[in-house]
Amino acid sequence: MPPRRYAFGRADEATHPDSIRAALAEFISTFIFVFAGEGSILALNKIYADPLTSASELIALALANGFALFAAVSASINVSGGHVNPAVTLGALLGGRISVVRAIYYGVAQLLGSVVAALLLRLASNGMKTVGFHVAPGVGQGHGLLLEIIMTFGLVYTVYATAIDPKRGSLGTIAPLAIGLVVGANVLVGGPFDGAAMNPARAFGPALLAWRWKHHWIYWVGPLLGGGLAGLVYEYMVIPTEPPLHTHQPLAPEDY
Repeated sequence: MPPRRYAFGRADEATHPDSIRAALAEFISTFIFVFAGEGSILALNKIYADPLTSASELIALALANGFALFAAVSASINVSGGHVNPAVTLGALLGGRISVVRAIYYGVAQLLGSVVAALLLRLASNGMKTVGFHVAPGVGQGHGLLLEIIMTFGLVYTVYATAIDPKRGSLGTIAPLAIGLVVGANVLVGGPFDGAAMNPARAFGPALLAWRWKHHWIYWVGPLLGGGLAGLVYEYMVIPTEPPLHTHQPLAPEDY
């Protein structure tokens, strides 16, 4: 198991080709995810006069976000780890799995990917405004915040278990699928209440292009708290820091 390491980053890491490639992978994957996720909302806007009011629409959004994230993580997991989310990056940083420099690179790339996706969606849809996220009528901001914390905790915990954990073994091959599925499931749960962002980058690009900032703070504070907590919990409570001590000799095979 590789040792846990906290580091600011080497002096040449900011310009190292590996850092540039990883940031580019994060940018492209976040773009793919936001384009499909936000685009599914615009598509429903085009089809239905009153979007987000039926179970079929919610299922369509859950599938679009889950499929898009599955593809986005798969496309970048071998280069950058497939974060596609500042909350995942924060969890990995607090767990000592990436440096501060790389975390900053990832965060900037993720936000830029989201903004470019929202901009191109607006151009491609003939000026339709992106929708973004907001707390539904009758739902308090505190409830929305709690939902984002819980859902993002589940997401980042899944990322840790399937993609980051050094002892994941062959489970790593299904990491993108597991991550996409947990996001789709969370959209089904949280969508009617607060949209179920679980990702500050996913919320930022559409909010910027539409200039809709109502309740926007929830989609930063909630995911970052949930993601950071998941990283700390998995890193220090699930991953063993040292091999277990054996106080007795194991039995020979014939003695079982």
